[in-house]
Amino acid sequence: MTDWTDPETFAAALDRVETREKGRYFEDFAEGDVIEHDPGLRLTRHGNDAWMSQTLNHDPAYWRRDTARARGFDEPPIHPDYLLAAVMGPSVEDLSETGGYFLGRDAVRFHEHGVAPGTELRVESTVRATRESSSRPDYGIVTWETRGRDADGDTLVSYERTNMIPRREPAATDGGRSEPADDAENGRTAAGPDLPETFVTPEGDAFEDFRRALDEAADRDAAVAYRHERGRTMDDLTVAGLPLATLNTARQHHNAAAMVDSPSGEPVAYGDVTRSTALGHARSDERTYRELAFDDERFHDFVTAGDTVFGFTRVRDADGSQGPPRAGAVTFEHVAFTADERPVYSGTRRALIDRREYDL
Repeated sequence: MTDWTDPETFAAALDRVETREKGRYFEDFAEGDVIEHDPGLRLTRHGNDAWMSQTLNHDPAYWRRDTARARGFDEPPIHPDYLLAAVMGPSVEDLSETGGYFLGRDAVRFHEHGVAPGTELRVESTVRATRESSSRPDYGIVTWETRGRDADGDTLVSYERTNMIPRREPAATDGGRSEPADDAENGRTAAGPDLPETFVTPEGDAFEDFRRALDEAADRDAAVAYRHERGRTMDDLTVAGLPLATLNTARQHHNAAAMVDSPSGEPVAYGDVTRSTALGHARSDERTYRELAFDDERFHDFVTAGDTVFGFTRVRDADGSQGPPRAGAVTFEHVAFTADERPVYSGTRRALIDRREYDL
């Protein structure tokens, strides 16, 4: 009888068998394809609290009933960051488990506010665009629209994301001459040399403070921009534990053997963990009433265990005509960066911020 556990025998067997691969290649996607993602995630209070606590999102409306009710919720709802990550997680197996750069996400919209714990997700993606990469023949570029729905079919959140996806067969290229810079594909943008003469910091965390700071910066060479004091060092839980809890099967986050020959040499943090951590830092300096939308989200560099993530914010607009009487709409530009000042995430966010007379 064959002893399959004999090291020499087993090594010989591994050399001869085929690997049953997971995930899809670029050639497997065609515009208009609709993909229903089988994994179903139930949004639990435990999962929500774990995500929020580990990313330093401490808004009391998502923890305490009294504050939740003051915001118009029956109970503390699911946090939008966890909802977004929990919708993206089940899509990874079908869309991007084979690897490739996560280039960015756009048009993030929350269609329902106050999603309750216990909600069962149904996730579906539609292929919106595919194109070849002339500078990276081993990859193509795919854009999907993904929607997360509840059991009744109501859309909770939707977004578009774009990834580089490995090809089964390399494509013929022109050596990159038609694509001026690889940075356009991996989410990096060239830093401009021009900076405002003055930076203005809001004196408080209410809508009026952001509006006043913008007025102070108007008609002069100034910008409302500041950094947040808190930082969060990535560890095994944030790098591997949180994405696995959202059914994110991307090997980049939990398979050290698969990452040995990668640019990072080790597992990297889930982009939504990095993003949510930076946003948690920002929200600690705001009276956030409700999240509205995110656009132009980009992931510029990888984050690994031991990296500390900080947050930087620029205030772009504050519109008091939008939202309920208690709040006004503020548009922020957020950048997550590491201790060695590497930008790792950027995005535009629109949120309702409470006015000063409302005590949270």
